[in-house]
Amino acid sequence: MSSDHQENSMEHTGHEVNTKITTQAKLTKPKNIVPNQSVNLVINVQDTAGKSIDKFDTFQEKLMHLIVVRDDLATYDHIHPTYKGNGRFEVSANFSSPGDYSLFSDYKPSGQKEAVSLMQVKIPGSVPLPKNLEKFEKTKVLSNTKVNLNFANKNISAGKEVTLNFDVKDAANNQPIKDLQPYLGERGHLVIVKSSSPLAVSDYIHAHALKNSADGQIQFVTSFPQPGTYKLWMQFQRNGKVDTADFWVNVV
Repeated sequence: MSSDHQENSMEHTGHEVNTKITTQAKLTKPKNIVPNQSVNLVINVQDTAGKSIDKFDTFQEKLMHLIVVRDDLATYDHIHPTYKGNGRFEVSANFSSPGDYSLFSDYKPSGQKEAVSLMQVKIPGSVPLPKNLEKFEKTKVLSNTKVNLNFANKNISAGKEVTLNFDVKDAANNQPIKDLQPYLGERGHLVIVKSSSPLAVSDYIHAHALKNSADGQIQFVTSFPQPGTYKLWMQFQRNGKVDTADFWVNVV
């Protein structure tokens, strides 16, 4: 097993990032990782003095959300490490292809704000060429569900609050879905990452769904801190199955 000591962490205040660093994460991983094979990862959460943080608050039904993206944002995974005590989390992960990956661990030390730590993993081998360039489409069809992304203004402006509205309809009859099920205690889950090289904690946005939205609507209020290209992954649950609709947006 090899270790990467990582101190790239930030607090989240609502959907905005507070640059005050209070935590760090240490990733332990196998020395050699092969694509498409499950590997065990260990994440130790510590304070800035290196002391293990042993108490965490549950948010969105979990103690930690681990978001795994390839650095070109072509792949996405959302998994939940198991807490073993004394700041130690364990999880089985699968990296689908060679390349550089960023792991955003999202957690809440007890009584504190949501915090995010960034860790990196390199999977050896030839990195596949992108199948598709960035497409700024606003409609995705996932099996029997159609998802449309809408926002009030023609453009999204950096630094300004925006409501992202996802209309979720039945693909067969184009009617609003009435059988959406809660996912992680909310109507949906949204992660946003800014296209950057290298990726940083400040590129990560985790937004919480608004409550009491109309049938077939999942809404999030957030802001994009800087101009650029961002990728959105919105997850929702229907008929016991979690689907992920991904979108690119340009922020001016």
